[in-house]
Amino acid sequence: MASLILAYIRPSLFKFAFGLSYEYQTVKIADKISPERITLLLLAIFVHHFILFFFEYFRFDLIFTILTRTLFGTLFTFTICLLIIYIIKPNKR
Repeated sequence: MASLILAYIRPSLFKFAFGLSYEYQTVKIADKISPERITLLLLAIFVHHFILFFFEYFRFDLIFTILTRTLFGTLFTFTICLLIIYIIKPNKR
């Protein structure tokens, strides 16, 4: 469910993160880490984790627990993603 919703709102996340570059289709995801790319990654991870934990608990009275788990999960996943991006860099030929 979380991945499906994330795929549905993906164009909106790209527009928010990249702005006019996305509308003119000049976005290059394979480039180096940029603030726009970090924004996109953080938003996508946060949305995914929030939906995942919300449907896991499925109760509004546990919203603090949901937000806490979402925040910590987002930070951990973002750190792992950055490590993987820096370790597995494509060679420029």
